[in-house]
Amino acid sequence: MTTAFAAIVLVGAICGLATTMTVAGRSWLKSNALSLSAAIALGALLGSLHLSEVESFVPCEMCWFQRIAMYPLGVILPIAAFRRDRWILEYAIILSAIGMAISTYHIQLQWFPSQGSSCDLGAPCTQKWIEALGFVTIPQMAWLCFAGILGLGLLARER
Repeated sequence: MTTAFAAIVLVGAICGLATTMTVAGRSWLKSNALSLSAAIALGALLGSLHLSEVESFVPCEMCWFQRIAMYPLGVILPIAAFRRDRWILEYAIILSAIGMAISTYHIQLQWFPSQGSSCDLGAPCTQKWIEALGFVTIPQMAWLCFAGILGLGLLARER
């Protein structure tokens, strides 16, 4: 299941980059940015709940901070997409930028585990619960989701 989440996130990131190369693709992304952002945020919310509640992974402190940034996005973006309320993108951009910063810090904690951190010994931030596709960890998936929401939000703001 986690490999499927990682594959979907990576394919979405690659398609997003490839689609922005054409004028028609960029136009399509702009007009669907709110719905795509909602899908990313809702997928991340449900994915994190699946990992902690079904797979019984204990979230570390950094995971909780990432959830604090992602969970509101998983609620407000689908509502905004349903109502076609583009004003919410300003808040989504801010929350996703904050989440990206937290994810970046978490990723480097996993890359350099010998450094000190304030994380609990029962749920260390350096723990790699999964390595989907052989290299994608949970904070990297979160980073990609935040980056996708941020990129789509900035694209949708263009005039």
